[in-house]
Amino acid sequence: MKNILVVTGGAGFVGSNLISYLIKKTNHKIISIDNYSSGSKKNHIKNSRVKYFSSHTKNISQILKKQKNIKAIFHFGEFARIYQSFQNFKRCFQANSIGTIAVFNFCLDNNIKLIYSATSASLGKRGKDQNLSPYSFTKAKNLEFLENLKKWFKFRYEVIYFYNVYGPGQICEGDMATVVGIFEHHYKRNKPLPVVKPGTQARRFTHVNDTVKTCYYAWKQNKCKYYSISNKLSYSILDLAKLFKSKIKYLPPRKGERYASALTNMNLSNKVHKRFGSIKLKKYINEFLKNHQK
Repeated sequence: MKNILVVTGGAGFVGSNLISYLIKKTNHKIISIDNYSSGSKKNHIKNSRVKYFSSHTKNISQILKKQKNIKAIFHFGEFARIYQSFQNFKRCFQANSIGTIAVFNFCLDNNIKLIYSATSASLGKRGKDQNLSPYSFTKAKNLEFLENLKKWFKFRYEVIYFYNVYGPGQICEGDMATVVGIFEHHYKRNKPLPVVKPGTQARRFTHVNDTVKTCYYAWKQNKCKYYSISNKLSYSILDLAKLFKSKIKYLPPRKGERYASALTNMNLSNKVHKRFGSIKLKKYINEFLKNHQK
């Protein structure tokens, strides 16, 4: 019987790229659980080793009750936007609290290792930014819960901090779009790039290929540690827009907006092991501009 890896959010941006990478690096069967609130069937990987379930993560025990030999769960199926978490609080809470607790419980009951995606949104101002939004708050509390599960029950996990992931498969339209995706979408339609004021908000943009490689690396460690995958350089949103050499329009400031790109050494009682991506944002955008010359 083949070993199984589970990816929640497997039809999403990072999840689908991770499945592609796992197909190349392992011979495991892969199960995706996604409710398609932001994921898409267009992201499905056509491979006989991959099976897709359309469901909320709160139903994970029912979905996987007959599955044996599950070696790890990559839990990426959460609500992952700051400003939008104010407008969609119930959806954020359902995914990041109720759904995630169900995933934690399933892993605990079945002695399955968890790979969890944390967020840099909760790291600013020495952790005080965790209270900036419902999104960052729920993510920070999940990390606190994981620490206690390790202390109480020797729960096995690895945590990866994501930093503004971009690249193939990113969402380019709608409420869940990434800023790089939004800029690409507007550029291709010859529309001004929307920059939220003041534009000085700094971010460490990280290519999705570098991100999923770190997820794979973390899974292989078996050390119950924290990792971050980011870029050594940070860009302001305005500087990012200028790389596209296009017109810019300013939008009003948004609730919960972070202004600094936090790169921390510590999380709770654990050291964060920093890893840096090899793919450069400027080179990526130059390639995009080359392929979409006006």
